[in-house]
Amino acid sequence: MSVMESTPSALVRAAEAVLNALPHPVIVVSPDGKIAEANSAAESFFEVSARMLRRNALRDIVPFGSPLLALVEQVRQRSAPVNEYKVDLSTPRTPGDRIVDLHVAPLTEKPGHIVVMLQERTMADKMDRQLTHRGAARSVTALASMLAHEIKNPLSGIRGAAQLIEQSATADDRALTRLICDETDRIVKLVDRMEVFADERPVECVPVNIHAVLEHVKRLAQSGFARNIRIVEEYDPSLPMVYANRDHLIQVFLNLVKNAAESIGEHAHDGEIQLTTAFRPGVRLSLPGSKARVSLPLEFCVKDNGPGVPDDLMPHLFDPFVTTKVSGSGLGLALVAKIVGDHGGIIECESQPRRTVFRVLMPMFTGDDALPGGAT
Repeated sequence: MSVMESTPSALVRAAEAVLNALPHPVIVVSPDGKIAEANSAAESFFEVSARMLRRNALRDIVPFGSPLLALVEQVRQRSAPVNEYKVDLSTPRTPGDRIVDLHVAPLTEKPGHIVVMLQERTMADKMDRQLTHRGAARSVTALASMLAHEIKNPLSGIRGAAQLIEQSATADDRALTRLICDETDRIVKLVDRMEVFADERPVECVPVNIHAVLEHVKRLAQSGFARNIRIVEEYDPSLPMVYANRDHLIQVFLNLVKNAAESIGEHAHDGEIQLTTAFRPGVRLSLPGSKARVSLPLEFCVKDNGPGVPDDLMPHLFDPFVTTKVSGSGLGLALVAKIVGDHGGIIECESQPRRTVFRVLMPMFTGDDALPGGAT
């Protein structure tokens, strides 16, 4: 290092560069409770510039009575670091999921100053829930196999018997035999839908242009169930190919857009669905049936301004037979979770009134995806 590079100002700039390169929000709290420093990730997390953050006290940007305030005082008094997990830092100004792990420590070089690092739990929780989704899909797989063998054959016999009775039945009785045939057909269709879960064949993947898929889904939606709803596109034109099965992706996003349209309702005057794509730094996740791991930097979202998902339904949203629809089977989102999981991806939902987001994170095509399972 040269003499110029070793000057205090150069060292300060280097330290600031390192701090801003960190992916986690970091703030420094002064002895009077005001924010002395904040890195770039903190600006993004609190949705305000570092200059504005430095004009506020910590209590001004966190929820009233937040455990973080007590942790800062505890660290200041004990001069020892403290960790706290799964703390909610959402406020009316920054709504949504703001669950973080807190790492609070004294800044020994500046007595009375406290360093606070926030680690968002969103991605870790997504991975945990994705494993749950896959487990739910496996349970449906076993149930579907059982139903296919144990129910469809007896149903066929029941339907045949009803048709024989119908030939010599009175007009009134014929209506009943017709009812029997219709209901057995309905059950067979439900079992056929569930048999999709029992398909354990490897997914045949190729490089797919996600924007072509979403455009196809948009055309289908606007010609049918979403004809009265505005569909807005916000795409990253530089997005690389996704390594996936095109037909499966169409099924996923057609289902998500249909759910969004049904949530908004036919008679809403300002109904809007947003289709967005973006490149995000992702996690690395194991593909099913493979020890290899892939990154998930491609983010595809379906957003709507409907009433939102009920809070009691959110933890079970991707479980089979869970639905808010009167005539729904509750298999649509379970199938979506299975398809996304089979591609080595993650699906997550964030919901509040007038803003529901289904977010899909997928691997991109790298050119090395000819390996088994598409792993890189």
